[in-house]
Amino acid sequence: MLKLIKGAAVYAPEYLGIRDILIADSRILKIAEDIPIAKAYDVEVLEGDGKLLFPGFIDSHVHILGGGGEGSYHTRTPEIMLTDITLGGVTTVVGCLGTDGTTRSMASLLAKARGLEEEGISAYIYTGSYQVPVRTLTGSLVDDLILIDKIVGCGEIAVSDHRSSQPTREEFAHIVGDTRVGGILSGKAGLVNIHMGDGPRMLSYLRYVVEETEIPPANMLPTHINRSTRLLKDGINYAKTLGGYVDLTTSSDPDYLEEDEVKASTGLRLMLEAGVPEHQITFSSDGQGSMPIFGKDGAFLGLGVGRVTSLYREVRDAILTEGVEISKALKTVTANPADLLKLTGKGRIAPGKDADLVLVDRDSLHIHTVLAKGRLMVKEGAAAQKGTFEYM
Repeated sequence: MLKLIKGAAVYAPEYLGIRDILIADSRILKIAEDIPIAKAYDVEVLEGDGKLLFPGFIDSHVHILGGGGEGSYHTRTPEIMLTDITLGGVTTVVGCLGTDGTTRSMASLLAKARGLEEEGISAYIYTGSYQVPVRTLTGSLVDDLILIDKIVGCGEIAVSDHRSSQPTREEFAHIVGDTRVGGILSGKAGLVNIHMGDGPRMLSYLRYVVEETEIPPANMLPTHINRSTRLLKDGINYAKTLGGYVDLTTSSDPDYLEEDEVKASTGLRLMLEAGVPEHQITFSSDGQGSMPIFGKDGAFLGLGVGRVTSLYREVRDAILTEGVEISKALKTVTANPADLLKLTGKGRIAPGKDADLVLVDRDSLHIHTVLAKGRLMVKEGAAAQKGTFEYM
């Protein structure tokens, strides 16, 4: 029931100094320079000396049911396993459907999220998939948000992509408007997660919503912004001029980047250098999703599988390779997605917050220990670096 982390350098994600953290059941009870060990209360002590303590990571785009099939049925990716999530320091996921909204159903997505909750982490979902009209559980996007606790938004809706339903700007704006209303009435974020393809329209649909309607940019999160330098530049402009939020995808093979693709860690540095406010940038993994490779003629060439473990790899690379400050890199997977998704107990280390915590080695920054809602999920270096990308 009681755990005490002693003497870790705490990033909350802002640096707090060397602190002790007392955990009671699933919550953080107290943070102080020194908390005495009370043996009478049978406190479990975790040694934090020589380690950094981070908030548990939030991955806002995970294909928890698996995804894809762009190379036909045999290329459908499998459901995710708990350890594929926790070994990467992730303690909160938002599940989504992708290209396939037929054999991957909303009912199954909800059941998988509830299963992951029972295994110890926090899990939410988006209603819908690539397609428009949006596929829902109740028959109404607004009703899904109001009536189903796990649904926090809509997505991933595909735009500027040859696999999308090619919605009009007005149809897209209607989806964002309904998602916002559902969020307002349910006290949720009402966020639309948007799959950005490599088409020439880029972020024009999002600009239309911000410039031509009354909907604020905080109700939209375009992902895969780093799929090309051209889209990255458009994302920088959108974020700076219209206050838009942008998401960088971490699941790519760093040794075999696609033509013109930008590593998420590099993209973060470029965005910060360009003056994008740090609170408007998030990372997500696209974990367990299919990552098809198409030729210039649109023909299918091959398929990779995204990994949730890539999320922290890119945070770590941003710090060690790109020179991004630790707190700024951490915010992309902690405070920023927590604020955008209105996950009030997540994303920060503070009294009353969920005890979602990640201990990493001070020098290497490799993950050492992971706790989700106070429960030990990864212990003492068991999080040996797992592959962050896989080809089928």
